[in-house]
Amino acid sequence: MPNHRREFLKNIAGTVVAFTIIPRHVLGRGYPAPSDQLTKGVIGMGVAGRQHIDYAGTRVTAICDVDKSKLLTDKKVKTFDDYRHLLLQKDVDIVHIATPPHWHGLIAMEAAAAGKDIWCETPMTHSIAEGKQVVNAVQTYGRIFRLNMNHRLEGNFYGTNLPVKKLKKLTFSGLLGWPLTITLAPQTGFSWPAQYIGLTSLPAQPVPATLNYDRWLGPAPYKPYHIDRIRNFGGYWDYGGGILGEIGQQYLDPVQYLLDKDETSPTEVEVETPLQHPDAAGTWQKITFTYQDGCKIILDPEGRNADAPFISGPNGKLYADFRSDIPDLEKQLANFPDPPLAVTDFVKAVKERQTFVTNEENGHRSCTLVNMGKIALQLGRSLQYDPEKQTFLFDEGANKLLNQPLRTTWK
Repeated sequence: MPNHRREFLKNIAGTVVAFTIIPRHVLGRGYPAPSDQLTKGVIGMGVAGRQHIDYAGTRVTAICDVDKSKLLTDKKVKTFDDYRHLLLQKDVDIVHIATPPHWHGLIAMEAAAAGKDIWCETPMTHSIAEGKQVVNAVQTYGRIFRLNMNHRLEGNFYGTNLPVKKLKKLTFSGLLGWPLTITLAPQTGFSWPAQYIGLTSLPAQPVPATLNYDRWLGPAPYKPYHIDRIRNFGGYWDYGGGILGEIGQQYLDPVQYLLDKDETSPTEVEVETPLQHPDAAGTWQKITFTYQDGCKIILDPEGRNADAPFISGPNGKLYADFRSDIPDLEKQLANFPDPPLAVTDFVKAVKERQTFVTNEENGHRSCTLVNMGKIALQLGRSLQYDPEKQTFLFDEGANKLLNQPLRTTWK
């Protein structure tokens, strides 16, 4: 090959490499970027934030954490201690929100306004009103939203040893009848570990030099620093919601899908609980959600009904390992269609502007289950709910908790 030809191709190659970092939003919606990799910014560098640093098809270009000690990385990325600076970066297509839950809604709304697609950890939001606002923001700005969920369409559903697709096929078939009751308890395959319990006495401690504690609190009410607020944030109502807030949406989102409730919410939530501390989340015995058509979801962490099936209906019951009192259930089920497909590849969803399987709308509804339960636990009473207006009935105390109170410096 002639030297001038070799030099020409070398220069062209260098030009192509230089342009592979162009973020997708620069090219406009619906147009592929020159690179097959999407650029990503991660906000919150704890366990969840670090888990997906090397997610296939993406490349991290920026990270953010209010604790500077967590910004150390072997990757050549930009680092920030204020998420608002990260949102200004042009070389970020996707924002991964891996902060404590009290930040999720606010950052998601601002990320949507900044033209970023969003990958959010659970729970989706800290309050019901925030969930409505996130749905509005994502759709107003035309963004793609992913809630980081397990088991909605793929894999076995936690300890039941049952494929979710097979479960959906069963509930869709009507073989169990209707309405259905689904019980999440140790004997049906769901562990509710006694974790994320807050301390009721927290003497003030010195704030570590690497931590911007005021920024960590953000929209939450000011309370003096104590390491347990940071290390065990899920144990406090201001930042999490106990074990229900920590794992509740992971358990409840697939159940909502099984019951075909992605577009609605229960009309009642009943709780059996000791009096909860106003700051620290505690243990509880039972939560029951009831829908307008009579379907129920029962959370029974103590497993008090040892014989409870996973799913029960007027025509039969289903236990772990697909045991049932319906003869030849699997043979009968083979005559019914599989559930409809959905987009489970987030990179594909972003590139092709397709709705992801766990998105802002169904995510808001499953997170509403969590936030309804949290409010009932905090108040220590059962509540009635209007799933269309998304407000509680006959209970102003409950309605005051629909939104997360923001400190005056945040809105």
